[in-house]
Amino acid sequence: MIERVVAIGGPPGSGKSTAGRRVVGALGLTFYSAGEEFRAGAKARGMDVEEFGRYAESHPEVDRTLDDRMQALARPGVLLDGRLQGVLCRRRGIPVYSIVVTATEAERARRVAERDHQPLAEALRRIRERTASERQRYRDLYGIDIDADPGDFSVDSTSLTPEAVAAEILKFLPARPVEGKS
Repeated sequence: MIERVVAIGGPPGSGKSTAGRRVVGALGLTFYSAGEEFRAGAKARGMDVEEFGRYAESHPEVDRTLDDRMQALARPGVLLDGRLQGVLCRRRGIPVYSIVVTATEAERARRVAERDHQPLAEALRRIRERTASERQRYRDLYGIDIDADPGDFSVDSTSLTPEAVAAEILKFLPARPVEGKS
């Protein structure tokens, strides 16, 4: 068991959720995703993620409620997947291993285009819009420059498989994988 919360952040399409799920499987942690919650909120309002992001720009309760809900789940044995969960844990005095997964913008756009079955140019536009919206919202709401937080450990996933990204994270974390998993 890991004695801290594990938080994985990174920009859209970096592979943070994919890596997080593999780490969870290897270590027997519980997975919670801020991105999944945000997408569910968008869907419930009949919006796509970018529209909901624009809505959240003028409705700070969207992010505040989501982040408070995620932070309430922060405890040992949990992996929080979300852009700023590591920073928020630190600010709230919650012991955390804050991990940042990065990738080049071109690779992130390629991944999002493939995942969402859309043209590459559309995926690039969408990740740029999401990134700009999140950057501004987090600065306005929390005074956080998300691009300036390196976390405790960072891995560039651009040319790595999801398994290799997870393996790098597992090498960093001071825990042993669950018996029979890697």
